[in-house]
Amino acid sequence: MREKTERIVREWGDACDAEVSIAVLGGAWKPSILSLLGEHEVLRFGELSRLLDEPTARVLTRQLRELEDDGLLLRTVYRQVPPKVEYRLSDLGRGSMPLVQALTDWGGGYAAHQRRELERLDAEPEALDAADAR
Repeated sequence: MREKTERIVREWGDACDAEVSIAVLGGAWKPSILSLLGEHEVLRFGELSRLLDEPTARVLTRQLRELEDDGLLLRTVYRQVPPKVEYRLSDLGRGSMPLVQALTDWGGGYAAHQRRELERLDAEPEALDAADAR
């Protein structure tokens, strides 16, 4: 644990706080993983995979390991056959929930704006064609 903590402090010691947030929370599936664990509390690998619309096992494994290494997830391995592994948020992970929610809210607003802009641009040629017909 000490080595992991020392590595994180060395890597991010002088970095901008926003850059640290993006580096830790950024990734193909990390915000979605955190959101799902915030909602469901405990999930197994297969459950996460299905809820995320089945990313590749390699990608999901990498994202989970990074979140665990950064201290946002707790991974519990049950010694049984077949093996059972559960994931849950750590205290740090639960602390990230307001930021993940803010990113979700902002992303939804941004996507809605872009859709409206596309609709406006798509309608523009029709308006120009109607004006040319006069």
